[in-house]
Amino acid sequence: MGWLQSLLSPLKKLWFRLHSTPKNRRGIYILYEDVKSCQYEDVHVLWSILVESNTPSLPSKQ
Repeated sequence: MGWLQSLLSPLKKLWFRLHSTPKNRRGIYILYEDVKSCQYEDVHVLWSILVESNTPSLPSKQ
């Protein structure tokens, strides 16, 4: 019966993680709706610079 528990334990953790309320999902994305509703163009430009700086760049082929 121990093998069944070892099989179900990771699935149970995954189930709880997927269906729990997001608690620590903060960061720059909580500002997205505010930036989207802002009418100033400079805010949109600064947001695009911030988002582009956080995306990982692909390694160049040589």
